[in-house]
Amino acid sequence: MDIPQLTHVRVNVRDLATAVSWYERLLGVQAEGHWPPDNPTYAHFTLGPAQFALGQYEPAPATGARFNFEVGDVDEWWARLGPDADVVEPLFDTPYGTRKFTIRDCDGNELGFVQR
Repeated sequence: MDIPQLTHVRVNVRDLATAVSWYERLLGVQAEGHWPPDNPTYAHFTLGPAQFALGQYEPAPATGARFNFEVGDVDEWWARLGPDADVVEPLFDTPYGTRKFTIRDCDGNELGFVQR
C-alpha cells in the first residue's frame, strides 16, 4: 500500500512579518522560501523532513488548528517561553507516557510540544 507522508503543513496568519518573527524566536530557526520575493505572503521553516509554513490571508480563512511538535527535551522548551506566552496547557505528564505543554501563537493556533 502506498501510505502518504506528511511533508508540509501551513498555518493561516493575518500578518506574515509578525508571525515569522514570532516563530523564528520560538523555533530558533530562520524562515525560508519567502514568496513572492517582492511582497511575501508565504514563508516556511524546515523542521526535519517536513516544512511548517505560514500563509498570510486577509481575512485569515481559518485559525484555531493544533500542531504538535515532538522535541527531545520538553522541559527546556518550556523554560524558553517568555512571560507573555499564551499557555493553553502548562507542562504536565500525560497518562499515556508523554510530557507536554500547549501554547497559542499570535493568530490563535495551538502548538503542542511533546516529549515521548
